[in-house]
Amino acid sequence: MTDVGNMRARTRRILWFAARHLAQTWWYELFLPRVGLARVAARNRSARLQRIAQRFHVLAVDLGGLMIKVGQFMSSRLDVLPPEITKELEGLQDEVPPVPFPAIRTLAEAELGVTLERAFSFIDPTPVAAASLGQVHRARLSETNAADTGLLDVVVKIQRPGISTIVDVDLSALRRVARWLSHIRLVSDRVDVPALVEEFAVTSLEEIDYLHEAANAERFAQSFAGDARVGVPDLVWERTTRRVLTLQDVTAIKINDVDGLRAAGIDPAEVATEFAAVMFDQLFVHGYFHADPHPGNIFVTPLVGAGVPGAGGIRDWKFTFIDFGMMGDVPDALREGLRKLLIAAASRNGKGMVDGIREVGVLLPSADTMELERAMTKLFARFGGMGFAELQDVDPREFRAFALEFGDVVRSLPFQLPENFLLIVRAMSLTSGMCSSLDPAFNIWNSVEPYSAQLIRAEGGNLVQAVGKQAMSAAGIIARLPQRLDNLTTRIEEGTVSVQTPRLERRLADLERTGRRIVSAILFAALLIGGILLRAEDAVIGTVLIAVSVLPLLHALFARILARRGPLP
Repeated sequence: MTDVGNMRARTRRILWFAARHLAQTWWYELFLPRVGLARVAARNRSARLQRIAQRFHVLAVDLGGLMIKVGQFMSSRLDVLPPEITKELEGLQDEVPPVPFPAIRTLAEAELGVTLERAFSFIDPTPVAAASLGQVHRARLSETNAADTGLLDVVVKIQRPGISTIVDVDLSALRRVARWLSHIRLVSDRVDVPALVEEFAVTSLEEIDYLHEAANAERFAQSFAGDARVGVPDLVWERTTRRVLTLQDVTAIKINDVDGLRAAGIDPAEVATEFAAVMFDQLFVHGYFHADPHPGNIFVTPLVGAGVPGAGGIRDWKFTFIDFGMMGDVPDALREGLRKLLIAAASRNGKGMVDGIREVGVLLPSADTMELERAMTKLFARFGGMGFAELQDVDPREFRAFALEFGDVVRSLPFQLPENFLLIVRAMSLTSGMCSSLDPAFNIWNSVEPYSAQLIRAEGGNLVQAVGKQAMSAAGIIARLPQRLDNLTTRIEEGTVSVQTPRLERRLADLERTGRRIVSAILFAALLIGGILLRAEDAVIGTVLIAVSVLPLLHALFARILARRGPLP
């Protein structure tokens, strides 16, 4: 079959898979409920979704190319897809049979403009790794290049022949499926599928442009210039093009090789703590982070000679990152949105939370903000009043229940997480999993706490001050409330106010009680967050503030119940 025929067959397989399962979904999720058979439709739904994901898994492995990336991308879309699908696709690996070396040689020589014998003094025809978009071979630079660069051993990343055509074909098929979905109101009201596909397309096209990856590597190296904890391989620009990337061979101990770490005298628990610190630095200090920190992309490199300061004193190793095809930014708008979310969450302000979410860029035009405010307030209220130490004592099953409920709310409302935010979630998820595998006692909250405080301080100020201003504002309103009520009563007695309900006094009393509860909630948040921030500098004062915050919290939670029961005997 010709290449054109192969590409057409590939497109047909993708479209047939999509059409078949869209029809199945329409039958169970739209048609049967409309004819009164909703219970029948709900029966075995979980197993049905798992089968769809399993079939896609088989299709992706068979087709390779971009379809494996599609599966990996979908596995991270917890905001769009049910857990039965995302869980099944989590294990989809980017490993495929290698391309025969003669085909790789032809492509590399066409890109470099010279024979491989002239470009390198040696290149291993057996790849170190083979993925859906390219494969990696060890090599040694020629004497001239070695003298110019100061490097000798390198790795050469070479694209699979024809991959750009496959990517274009796959994206064209995916865009067609997205158009189909955009005409289904049940889908279009909740997610902008064409935008999702375009978001995925941008990431994919950047990933097959090795000049873009090389620029990412240089930017990452600049971010950590002078930081002895992090290493980045040097680039060999003379042997780098859009489809061939040559860089220093930095192969060392894989970060998840616990036995290898111990054999080198390196404590895996210390590696876990330092790795979390480095990843948080990328997110909250540099605003530019490695979005694919899986074990194959991070080495622990022993240092020769003097060590560098670490969590446990002088450390004689560092992290070496590779593969910079997937990187993420934390833009100013996202930081500001996160700051607003923190302030609103601390003051239990549902509308403020929605405003922060809107600024982050996740709300679709069809979003019902009132419903979103109620949902977010309800979900956050479970854990919003807890400090980090308290969260560590929460039953993990409760966290899982919260995650499932929150996922259901997210999928039922018309919003989606932007790419930057998803990359953050992906990076943090991989970081947490990696650290837990290195140290079973590792707790991510211990690493989050100092960086959350740092982010709050960096984003325009002190969260305590912001909450304090809200508290003062609310306190002012409450302070003026009795005078306003007196004035209102006087106007009622004079007949200048038209009273339309005999329950006015009760409503006014409810208003006053609500005002007091608002002040209590804001005061609780201010004391709690102030305690968290001050604890690093003064443990006694910080602990006292956190303990005292319980009093306004109890008033905010139970004042309404006590008011209904009347005064205690």
